[in-house]
Amino acid sequence: MSNPLKITVMGAGAVGCYFGGMLARAGHAVTLVARPQHVNAIERDGLRMETVSFDERVRLAASSDPAAVAGADVVLFSVKSTDTEAAGAQIAPHLKPGALVLTLQNGVDNAERLRTVLPGAQVAAAVVYVATEMAGPGHLLHKGRGDLVIEPAPGSAAFAQALMAAGVPTEISDNVRGALWSKLVLNCAFNAISAIVQLPYGKFVQGPGVPKLMADLVAECLAVAQAEGVPVPGDMGAACRKLIEAMPGQYSSTAQDLARHKLTEIDYLNGLIVRRGEALGIATPANNAVWALVKLLEGKS
Repeated sequence: MSNPLKITVMGAGAVGCYFGGMLARAGHAVTLVARPQHVNAIERDGLRMETVSFDERVRLAASSDPAAVAGADVVLFSVKSTDTEAAGAQIAPHLKPGALVLTLQNGVDNAERLRTVLPGAQVAAAVVYVATEMAGPGHLLHKGRGDLVIEPAPGSAAFAQALMAAGVPTEISDNVRGALWSKLVLNCAFNAISAIVQLPYGKFVQGPGVPKLMADLVAECLAVAQAEGVPVPGDMGAACRKLIEAMPGQYSSTAQDLARHKLTEIDYLNGLIVRRGEALGIATPANNAVWALVKLLEGKS
């Protein structure tokens, strides 16, 4: 390749490993900043990418030190939403001037929050559509999709070209805020229920009353979005049905976190809808109920 980029993935869980691995396969110099057990496995055997179209080990660098972002042209920022400010502060002293920092996270406000600890940095939000999980140390399991929508920023168009050349469908959009809210609505409809019952999408949706509950969750989210002045594109009911058809065996990231006795991002999903609803005078009883139940389950972990 003519101009390989230096790319660091900060918080290389399943999402970061997928996109970092795809870029490494295309010849870019990629470093994953991950937990020690993943770093050790990747340094020893490479990153195993078990995807819907290939299963191979990809050689790339790995580290547990946030200073590994030094010199990177692009930082893929994929830590949990709960850790945005703390992880941003960790990379701030090492960030190359002019580097593009792309947020690959759940929730709608991570880019804004990250800019508060990275003043002057080129931070851009991205909407991530991919079904992945870590099947073991250094072992990525990819179950479907793998595309991005990126907001315009200096360097984002060039990086989008690199992503597409690496096999990652990518779009630059002026309405990333609306796309982030669209994904938030889907997350609010699916994540908490999957977590509470520990079932994949195609199973729990068959439960009595569940379609009505999901419709209520979606309606509350859209009411809050409308009050926020956010245009949410598309038919969200149809989007929910399409997601069930595309990923019937997928467990939500919230379900995976609870199963591993980890804190979830529920405060930045249904919890955000509850908080914004309270501030705007909009009732969100369905979102409040599932948020409260997930918080109770977190407390048991």
